[in-house]
Amino acid sequence: MAQATRRKTSRPALAGRRWVWLFAGATALSLAAYIANLLLAERSPSNIWGLAYGTAAALLMVAATLYGMRRRSMSLVSKYRLGSARNWLYLHLYGGGLFLLLMLMHSGFRTPSGLISWSLWILSWWTVLSGLGGLALQQWIPRTLGSGLGLEVLYERVGELVGELREKAEALAATSTEPVQALYARRVAPELVAPRRRWIYFLDITGGKQGQLKEFDYLRRFLSPEEKEKLSKLARLYKTKLDVDAHYTLQTALRGWLWAHVPTSMVLFVLLILHLVAVFTY
Repeated sequence: MAQATRRKTSRPALAGRRWVWLFAGATALSLAAYIANLLLAERSPSNIWGLAYGTAAALLMVAATLYGMRRRSMSLVSKYRLGSARNWLYLHLYGGGLFLLLMLMHSGFRTPSGLISWSLWILSWWTVLSGLGGLALQQWIPRTLGSGLGLEVLYERVGELVGELREKAEALAATSTEPVQALYARRVAPELVAPRRRWIYFLDITGGKQGQLKEFDYLRRFLSPEEKEKLSKLARLYKTKLDVDAHYTLQTALRGWLWAHVPTSMVLFVLLILHLVAVFTY
């Protein structure tokens, strides 16, 4: 059983190494072709060499774009067995990197001229770099939320969850003594108005939670046992709200990345197709 588990867990790593070697080999061949181009013929985006680089780059962009389409067509993928999600992700990532290299080779590693060429140049860099940034976020955010917080939150339920916490805190404060009510009004109630995004969560996933709870610890010394219990419940609701805010902040960043990456990549795809049609038609 243990051996089967080890074999199963090693397959993704093995597949990842294969894609790394495939990408390294394709990169080496591309650079070798470019060097041969410089030695044997004039470098030009419009000759056979330049057109080959551009066409290969366009094909890789099409393959990378199909990854997004695949995610929205899972029924067809399952029906026709169109490859695993992991391999499509690797194709998207490494194909995007190789696309950028071939695009640079097509332009001779020079800045372009003309509106369409400049648009393709800028969008290509933006799409690849934003894709790498998104990959980093997708790796870092779930791991950070899972290791630093003891709470799982669905993004769609954040507002509803904050409302539930507010109702519980209001009911608890209403039955408490004046000192607890004063702390609730000063510290807790403003936090429970709505979910909040805070930059601190990118640096410290706890958001400095312990420091914010010092007022609760100080007040606890002057309360009766019954009021201490109410204050502890109020502190737990407050801590839960801070954890919800951490999820809200980081998950918003992850969703914001999609808006920074996907629309621009689709514009790049359309412009690239138009560019190819223009080149081979005229």
